[in-house]
Amino acid sequence: MKILVVEDNASLLESIRQILADEYEVDTETNGEDGLFMALQGIYDIILLDVMLPGMDGFEIVRNIREAKIDTSVLFLTAKDGLEDRVRGLEMGGDDYL
Repeated sequence: MKILVVEDNASLLESIRQILADEYEVDTETNGEDGLFMALQGIYDIILLDVMLPGMDGFEIVRNIREAKIDTSVLFLTAKDGLEDRVRGLEMGGDDYL
């Protein structure tokens, strides 16, 4: 299984990568533009996506992914936990919001 993690917090990103790398192939990016590029170029089974990213936010990334007809599961992993944010993330094409 191949996973893309897009997170700008370096210590959190490294922790997630270390946990997943024992069992999965993991690619990481720290900003929205590079995250979108990887999502559009690579073939991933799951994308773990922060909302608050430099360059492009996670909502825009998932919108672009869905417009490109990519159906990879996208899980938002973010501190933005308000109801409005959760609804927006799911409406934009996210599969779950943690």
